[in-house]
Amino acid sequence: MSLLLILYSYSLTLLYMELTLGIPALLFPAISLTMLAYNARYLAIAALIRQLHKEYKETESPTVGLQVQKLRKRLTIIKNMQATAIFSFLLAVITMTLIYVELTFWANLVFGFSLFALMISLMLSLIEVQLSTKALEIQLKDMER
Repeated sequence: MSLLLILYSYSLTLLYMELTLGIPALLFPAISLTMLAYNARYLAIAALIRQLHKEYKETESPTVGLQVQKLRKRLTIIKNMQATAIFSFLLAVITMTLIYVELTFWANLVFGFSLFALMISLMLSLIEVQLSTKALEIQLKDMER
């Protein structure tokens, strides 16, 4: 019952909210810059994996093995970060199309999903930063020995 009430009140809010072409267009530079940052992370990790692969073949160090495991997990997260950011960008474009053809309710709904996808992408980014910190801690512990 309460879920229906929430959905009903949300739909009323969407009916009275005015969304112009400029609002979803604001997401374009934000998402583009986010994608550049994600790509930089990806390239840095790719270079590190190549370096660690060479080092692991020479030494077979367990520390290097742990770092590679963390990097594999980080690559998966970065892939998901990029996918959700691209999905958010696509939804923002669809929102602008819906505004143009004056389907206001659907434009508001799709824009909400676009913002939600961007939030997921940013949360994944936070998780990836945490994993990055853990990987550095492994390397620092190895240096302390």
